[in-house]
Amino acid sequence: MMSRRAFSGLAAGASALAAAAGGAWPARSALAASPGLRDYGKAPEFTGIDKWLNSEPLTMKGLSGKVVLVDFWTYSCINCIRTLPHVVRWYETYKDRGFTVVGVHSPEFAYEKLTRNVQDAIERFNIRYPVAQDNGFATWRAYSNQYWPAFYLADSSGQVMRQHFGEGEYAEMDAAIQALLARRPAA
Repeated sequence: MMSRRAFSGLAAGASALAAAAGGAWPARSALAASPGLRDYGKAPEFTGIDKWLNSEPLTMKGLSGKVVLVDFWTYSCINCIRTLPHVVRWYETYKDRGFTVVGVHSPEFAYEKLTRNVQDAIERFNIRYPVAQDNGFATWRAYSNQYWPAFYLADSSGQVMRQHFGEGEYAEMDAAIQALLARRPAA
């Protein structure tokens, strides 16, 4: 597992490398005209979750039909804290249009594993969306994730269409959410 400090330098280099290489996976031709959207494959299921907060247990399959932002975070990470106002705003803005956020709380330190501490953070940051406590990093590993914060945006069929690691690109993520909501089949 990588420390937050090591991530800062690596994230900047990885972003530049990915941009230069055209991203990690090839885009489907139909998506090539959608900047920032690329088919990264099926979103993995939530697995090994210790406790669900703000929700009953969820599955990606059960969220079919919704646009889903999976946010890997931990409550004492300053980079994660700085992203939370944006994530909360996206949830509050789009939740009635077929969008949800699932915060996957994956602790870096032992004290971050305590449910009471996570609940206190949820209240402090005004988080109303579901939070999965991933103390054993099972969902983290299912996504092959390496960073805090990390965002995986899945379309209504469960395909991950955008990834972002670290802070920033808030306008781009908002535009991607809107684009995927516009593509949802009529209910």
